[in-house]
Amino acid sequence: MISNIAHRGARSLAPENTLAAAEKACQAGADLWETDVRVSRDQALILFHDLYPGRTTNADQIFPGRHQDTVSDFSLAEIRRLDAGSFFEKSDPFGTIRSGEVSQVDLASYRGQPVPTLEEGLQLTTDLGWKINLELKVLPESMRDFPLVDRVLAVVEQSAFPCEKLVISSFNHHWLRQVQRSRPEIEVQALIGSSRMGPLDWGGYEFPVYNARFTLISVKQILLARQRGVRVNLFTVNAPEEMRRFIPAGVSGLITDYPQRLSRILQYS
Repeated sequence: MISNIAHRGARSLAPENTLAAAEKACQAGADLWETDVRVSRDQALILFHDLYPGRTTNADQIFPGRHQDTVSDFSLAEIRRLDAGSFFEKSDPFGTIRSGEVSQVDLASYRGQPVPTLEEGLQLTTDLGWKINLELKVLPESMRDFPLVDRVLAVVEQSAFPCEKLVISSFNHHWLRQVQRSRPEIEVQALIGSSRMGPLDWGGYEFPVYNARFTLISVKQILLARQRGVRVNLFTVNAPEEMRRFIPAGVSGLITDYPQRLSRILQYS
C-alpha cells in the first residue's frame, strides 16, 4: 500500500505548514502530513519551512527593516504576530483558487492563520488520530550548537505523542543517527537529493527509509534500494502522470502538495 504523504499539509488547498493545511490534508485522505521544524530566537520549536519569513508571512509589513533576518532571529512572540495565511489568497500559489478548488469560506478562514508551534502540530495530529513526519531543518550558523534532536524528542515526550504515529526526517543524517540511538522505536527517514542537479547519495543504505527527489531517480534505483532492504518515498510528486508512473514502480510513498489528487488516483489504481 502506497502512503499518501501531504507535503507541508495540503498546501495546494491551504497555507503551507499551518494547522489549516494539516486539516485539509486529513480531509483529503492523506495517510500523514509532513511538516518542517525550525527554531525561534528564544529556542521555541515552530513549524515553518523557509529560512526567511517573507514568502509566507507579512513579516516585511510587521517588522520593516528586518529583511535580512532569518526566522531564528525572531522571538516566538514576534513570530506569533505574523499572518501565515493571507499570502495564500494573494498569491494563489497553485492556481487552486482560480480553478475553484478553494472556497471563499475557506479563504476567509485562512486570513490571520498563525505559525504553529511543534506542540500545536502534535496536538492537532493527536486530535485527528493521525500521523506526522517532522523534517528537521538545517539551522542557521547562529544556532549551530542548538540541540535540536534532544529538544524535539523532549517535546514529543512532554506531549505524550505516540511514537508509532511519528516519523522524523532530515537531510542531516547525523541527526537521524541521534534519534536512532536515543529513541530507536521512532522511525527515521533520510532525505536525499538536496541539490536539484543530483546525484542521489544513498551512502551505505543504512536507514530503513529514504525520501528521494523524484526528478533524480529511476525505476532501476528504486528496485536496487528495495533489494538492499530499504523503502523509498519520493518528493515532491504533483503531476497525475508522474503519480501514475511511480505507483507501480515499488515506492512506499509519494510526498505531494496535492493529497486530494493522489487519493483519487490511488482509489482507482
